[in-house]
Amino acid sequence: MKPVDLDELLVLRGAAHRLTLRSSGPARALLLGSHRSAHRGRGLEFEEVRQYVHGDDPRSIDWRVTARRGRPHTKLYREERERPVWLLVDLNPAMYFGSRLQLKSSLAMRAAALLAWIGARGGDRIGAVVTNGTVTRCIPPRSREAGVLPILNTLIELQPTSPAPPLHTLRAALETLTPLVHPGSLSLVLSDFATADERDDTLLARLTAHSECRLFWIVDPLEYEGLPAGRFRGGYPGAIRALNGRDVHQQWLTAWQQREQSVTALAQRLMLSVTRLTTTRPVEQALAEWLTKPDVAA
Repeated sequence: MKPVDLDELLVLRGAAHRLTLRSSGPARALLLGSHRSAHRGRGLEFEEVRQYVHGDDPRSIDWRVTARRGRPHTKLYREERERPVWLLVDLNPAMYFGSRLQLKSSLAMRAAALLAWIGARGGDRIGAVVTNGTVTRCIPPRSREAGVLPILNTLIELQPTSPAPPLHTLRAALETLTPLVHPGSLSLVLSDFATADERDDTLLARLTAHSECRLFWIVDPLEYEGLPAGRFRGGYPGAIRALNGRDVHQQWLTAWQQREQSVTALAQRLMLSVTRLTTTRPVEQALAEWLTKPDVAA
């Protein structure tokens, strides 16, 4: 499985067509983070020209239309309110792993890119915190392509290139992101949550107190199905060992069940929805399904 390149992430822009990042958070977040208000004022987006009435701002008079029609006409604008959308992308080196279509790290990158394109097309300001355990980088929210392209470049730069022991990457990213999030923001957390612990729980609680938050759990079938019968070699450089699938199968499944219970309990405590993304499905299919159906709480 080859690393993800920039061209691949750019192509995902087409898959974002007609998809939106739906808001399902508390009323406070929706009020502060709405895309547009019905209020008409001196905003960013031109809406229409109509005949001038008393009380209109003289600065908005359209002099060309006024001259052509012989009566004063004014320009109306629709005010835009751009919602900040933050992507937290956990590129733990242990996510350089995949048994089917793609690596877990590659799936996280593709999902982040597609979510960024969807948000940008919808008028949101897109920012990101990306970490690989060695480097944690913050890209402030910006509108349209100006917000997406730096994120894509950072994903390419920080993607893992070889397997390694797991690091507490999620914690580093949460510590960076939490102080930056304001009410009305949408935070999208992409991770395999393999190293999540009580400290991460506390940081996520602080994050959800200030913004709407959704979790995207990156998984691979080998994790929840276990090794089949047979002999295998597994691990990472410097720690490769022989494994008998039959001997470790039950232990493997028990470890997965504990992790699944941990992630589910975390989501329930914080009242968050969890979307499980598996390496067996192209990201367009997995996210399109989530974006077009109601959220299901974990």
